[in-house]
Amino acid sequence: MVFSRHSKIYGDGAEPSSTERFPTGDDKYAAERIDSPESHADVPIRIREAPPLVRGLAPEERERLEAELRRKIDFRLLPMVVLIYILNYLDRNNIAAARLAGLEDDLHLNGTQFSTAVSILFVGYLLMQIPSNIFLNKIGKPALYLPTCMIVWGIISGATGSVQSYGGLIACRFFLGFIEAAYFPGCLFYLSSWYTRKELGLRIAILYSGSLISGAFSGLIAAGITGGMDGAKGLRAWRWLFIIEGVITVIVAFTAYFILPDFPRTTTWLTEEERQLAAWRLEEDVGEDDWVGSEEQTLLHGLKLAVMDIKMWILMVMLFCIVASGSVTNFFPTVVATLKYNNIQSLLLTAPPYALAVITSFANAWHADRTGERYFHITLPLWVAVAAFILAAATTATAPRYLAMMLMVPGVYTGYVVGLAWISNTIPRPPAKRAAALAAINAVSNTSSIYASYMYPPSDGPRYVLAMAVNCGTALIAVIAATSLRIILGRLNKKLDAGQYVSGAVASGEGVPGAAKKGFRFLL
Repeated sequence: MVFSRHSKIYGDGAEPSSTERFPTGDDKYAAERIDSPESHADVPIRIREAPPLVRGLAPEERERLEAELRRKIDFRLLPMVVLIYILNYLDRNNIAAARLAGLEDDLHLNGTQFSTAVSILFVGYLLMQIPSNIFLNKIGKPALYLPTCMIVWGIISGATGSVQSYGGLIACRFFLGFIEAAYFPGCLFYLSSWYTRKELGLRIAILYSGSLISGAFSGLIAAGITGGMDGAKGLRAWRWLFIIEGVITVIVAFTAYFILPDFPRTTTWLTEEERQLAAWRLEEDVGEDDWVGSEEQTLLHGLKLAVMDIKMWILMVMLFCIVASGSVTNFFPTVVATLKYNNIQSLLLTAPPYALAVITSFANAWHADRTGERYFHITLPLWVAVAAFILAAATTATAPRYLAMMLMVPGVYTGYVVGLAWISNTIPRPPAKRAAALAAINAVSNTSSIYASYMYPPSDGPRYVLAMAVNCGTALIAVIAATSLRIILGRLNKKLDAGQYVSGAVASGEGVPGAAKKGFRFLL
């Protein structure tokens, strides 16, 4: 049995010894097993003690200080992580706009070579995500690690503008994915180390809005460069697209070194009281301390814990299918071009669906956090996406097809951001397990982009019946997976209500303020 940093466990009138109270190493992860299953009928009660500077706060003072702390974290953290993700997504997906700006003709691509150039990025993306997140959790320096990765991928993105052959394009795309893999799963873990479960959904929606904003602005930026810089200095517009966006990425990365914090316990611009409160409110939320020091994080143990948890596999199926349904965004300029407008107009028409998705994602995530509900906030938007895919495959009329395009992006991604939050809600501790689960789920979910890149050949236009049918099917499977997870979590909560042992949940006793007073419960 283990005890958190500020915990006391009382059972049968006995108090643990001082040697039991502060375990080290892998013993920390025994919080996965509050008590052995054989003795779960007599689960001990955990009375947690707040750290010294928090313990004496009156409830009103605590609430005021926590609101100020949250605003301080939001102001320092969120704008930069969103800006970085906008550039992450721009550098990854600008190849779709480059296609309309002459890349295929200049590099003499034929057959499936362009599709291979799109999909090869996700091979590198898949390979690096789990090692990167485990390494990030080990070193505990996201403010150093993430901007460094950003500088490297910015250089690679800019170098793509100088390629002269198919082989050079493939090499740049592979290594771009390999380095970019560090950011999104790392940032999900990063945010879950600062925010409680009921705060996380909206913050992940704010983060993911970066990809949606980039989807809206990438078309506008590409239209401006294509219309105004084609031939400038002897370079085609698609080369300028890669160069300009790569340079901007590197500049922003250097700025991020001075803005991003590390983890609550190691952030110097917080006062000692704020550091203790930031760490305590996370511990209070789930009944166990979060990241304390690198010596307590083992590289493989977290992955082992994640692999043994059936909830991770269900979440993986759900997120894989949602991302598979959203793979249409990798070829969105190509799909919109089937409306038969010119290249500039087609690029401009890609912006409104992403703008709508930003609005619906914020509203949906805000309501999900406010209500503490997850399932319907994920599945209802997916039904909208299913209807949009069916409409796109069923007609060639311009107005209904653009309506379908307006709905398919919000339909997929409105629920997706809540699904991302559901990972950390369902697998909150220990942090090494959460980091491994986030990386594994995100890595596997993006494998769909490898095969999806071959589902949009020009010969299948304008309806792309096969692609839309597959997108429909994967959206329905995601709904089934979400339903299965909700049933499982509901049964686990009933066990917790009855005081029974549940692996991965931490019991807590009476006298604890806030949501943790009742003890940990999974969000449904």
